[in-house]
Amino acid sequence: MSTLSVGRTRWAACVLGAVVWSQGAASTPAAPATGIAAPVFAPVTADQPLVFPRDYGSHPQFRTEWWYVTGWLTTERGESLGFQITFFRTRPGIDENNPSAFTPRQLLIAHGAVSDPTRGRLWQDQRIRREGFGLAEANAGDTHVWIDRWSLERRGAVYSAKVDGEDFSVDLALAQTQSVLLNGDSGVSQKGPAAQAASYYYSVPHLRVSGTLVRLGSKDAVTGEAWLDHEWSSEYLDAEAVGWDWIGINLDDGAALMAYRIRAADGTPRWAGGTLRDSNGGMQILRPAEVEFHAGRRWTSPRTRISYPVQWHIRAGRREFDLEPLLDDQENDTRLSTGAIYWEGAVRANEQRRFAGRGYLEMTGYGERLRLR
Repeated sequence: MSTLSVGRTRWAACVLGAVVWSQGAASTPAAPATGIAAPVFAPVTADQPLVFPRDYGSHPQFRTEWWYVTGWLTTERGESLGFQITFFRTRPGIDENNPSAFTPRQLLIAHGAVSDPTRGRLWQDQRIRREGFGLAEANAGDTHVWIDRWSLERRGAVYSAKVDGEDFSVDLALAQTQSVLLNGDSGVSQKGPAAQAASYYYSVPHLRVSGTLVRLGSKDAVTGEAWLDHEWSSEYLDAEAVGWDWIGINLDDGAALMAYRIRAADGTPRWAGGTLRDSNGGMQILRPAEVEFHAGRRWTSPRTRISYPVQWHIRAGRREFDLEPLLDDQENDTRLSTGAIYWEGAVRANEQRRFAGRGYLEMTGYGERLRLR
């Protein structure tokens, strides 16, 4: 993790404290005499199909939302790198009738990371702001979310993504080459046995990437391929779930695979699902019984002592893949923003011992239960 200045660390910790406080307040019933109004979060329902371009934008009536861009980059010198750019929007459980302009009705968080096997490290940084004051915003109607000089914006069929970290930065154009991939039942993705444990969820695979990467002042032109996820929900995990394992793979023949499993405290699957679009555009919605994650070799973080399985065998319908990490140490420490420690990194996918594609693997809830409230 890049070294944060004392000032920034204190500032982020203060904002995180406000988030924790607001989340705690959400679980406390409001006393009628105080006039405090507990927020009502919008539910995910099957009778509201996704509509574009409206649903490219923010959905502030829901509790949690994220735009996730992950992918592989190649420098002019032939280096292979992974990258992750994420923007989160969260609606804290606070009194939304408070007239103060400083009331954090919406919080925005951003993470950026570059997996660099040549240097054997993960470059990463993070930001957190309350929405407003010309400092941070997530627009409704189309994708434009930003914090300071960090941003993700869609213009036509091209996204622009910018991260300005302490010791690295990226400035990328991501051109759409395939149609939007609706996950689950027409964009409603179930995340547990109860109907309310669900999200609205679409992906944009096989984005063509070009731009620049700066590491410690050294600038490289880069090209590559990426995957975008946009997901929003008010109750993503049920009370029995501790975290998830997720993959988004751009397959080499033009196909695309998204698969996930939600884990219970004992490590057993609580739920699973996915979407497989073949090279001809044929769609297969993967039900829980059609998705299996089998862990292989593990890696233990020297910083947190959390053990993660970094090799996997995945079954997705009738197809099976073996995943290998670009490098083992792709642990993200975001305790200064979301409060979570998780593993997310670039992986290669092999099918029947042959190269099949590249993508990203995310593993949450291995150190402690992931909390999204």
